[in-house]
Amino acid sequence: MHKIRRYRNPFLPLARPDFAEWMIIMMEKFTKGALYQCSMCGNCILQETAYVCPMLCPKGLRNGPCGSGSTDHCCVDPGRPCVWHLIYQRAETAGTLERLLEVQAPLDWSNVGHSTWDHVVKEAQAHNLLSPFRILRDTEWGEGISRLFRDLRQPDWWNGDDEYHQPRLADPVSKLQTALKNGEFVVTTEIVPPAGINTATFAESAKRVENHVHAINVATNPMATAHMSSLACSLLLKDMGIEPILQITARDHNRLSLQSEMIGASALGIRNVLCLTGDPPKAGRVPFQGLPFDLDASQLLWILRRLRDDARFLDGRKLDDHPKFFLGAAGSPNDPNPTHEALRIEKKINAGAQFLQTQLVYDLSDLEQWLEALDARNLLSKVYILVGLAPLRSLEHAIFLEEKIPDVTIPPHFINRLKQSSCPEKTGLEITQELFQQIKELPGVSGVHLMSIGGNEILPQMLEGIDFDLQKTS
Repeated sequence: MHKIRRYRNPFLPLARPDFAEWMIIMMEKFTKGALYQCSMCGNCILQETAYVCPMLCPKGLRNGPCGSGSTDHCCVDPGRPCVWHLIYQRAETAGTLERLLEVQAPLDWSNVGHSTWDHVVKEAQAHNLLSPFRILRDTEWGEGISRLFRDLRQPDWWNGDDEYHQPRLADPVSKLQTALKNGEFVVTTEIVPPAGINTATFAESAKRVENHVHAINVATNPMATAHMSSLACSLLLKDMGIEPILQITARDHNRLSLQSEMIGASALGIRNVLCLTGDPPKAGRVPFQGLPFDLDASQLLWILRRLRDDARFLDGRKLDDHPKFFLGAAGSPNDPNPTHEALRIEKKINAGAQFLQTQLVYDLSDLEQWLEALDARNLLSKVYILVGLAPLRSLEHAIFLEEKIPDVTIPPHFINRLKQSSCPEKTGLEITQELFQQIKELPGVSGVHLMSIGGNEILPQMLEGIDFDLQKTS
């Protein structure tokens, strides 16, 4: 059994248990602690995660790895392996990879710190599954146990599954979705929100790039540092006649704030939503070593898809109308195991993702292998893919991207061109133009997402220097 040390002490129950349950808790903590480094989350899904506890992830992610880390180490604590990559490796060895497609619920905090054993036994007794006669004679007893465990990990308020859910509305809800549906090769970019209340520079940057792109992402608290909200900036863009893509992160939301903010966004006419896990709080200027995230990216998608298609809150209340969202997620074409990454992408698509914006790509062979892995799972017809790209401004910039951005690989021939160039910035733009044209020819790719590594000040120069002859839907 592979041992990973706990990132935090096991949870304690919020309500004081009676003596009998306390004794069971102590036995469970000792036994599962020795075997699995159990965090006593009270919402155990060990059977679904190849018997590696997902709560060993410092972020507490229950549906797969974040995009901030690496296959070699955890983004929060580089001295630790990535728990979720270990889960995928063990699941592949055990032949249980497909189990990881199920969208797992957020923690039920009323169960945290309590005994899972006690809960399972009480529910089994209530369903008469512990009767010796049933165990020995009933051929459906095993199916009953399977249903029991499924109901325990998928409560009525969540009811997650591993199936693809067709969006309720067939017609596009945004200009971005319309362009993609019409087969246009889409270009998006991103702008960092202001770190104060003055929006003049933000608006100026947006105006200078609007004729080069179909839509503009508004980052949300990049690098875990406070900025003006993505929702406020998205509304500013909308009022300027620019198509916004609202970014939301699991880091900055719990399940209550997510629902309230997103029905507000829909009411204000914000349609495009990119769901991300978010940089760890530790990446910010004021480190925060607190509780795990309440949600992850797959859970964000699941909640928003159900708000949109079922018009119901998590607590079961009915909305007066269906919010309108075009939902997006992130992808990692540079992942060294495209098969595992394709499974993670399928999970996000099943949860609700309709478009993907990928991490930076410079090695097209990695991108092609990733697309082939997605195609093998019949995913290319279910999602629009926008490939991440950023100009290489200098040799130092290329080295920075390769060393600091997870899983980004700069091919040696690009490094050599930058080394030999008398004007690296011009050469970097030429490389970007070449990559853009090659990406445009790849089947399954619907566009490019141009990233602003370095801040808003480089966006206008970057986009004006790369003329893509953009044709936009009016």
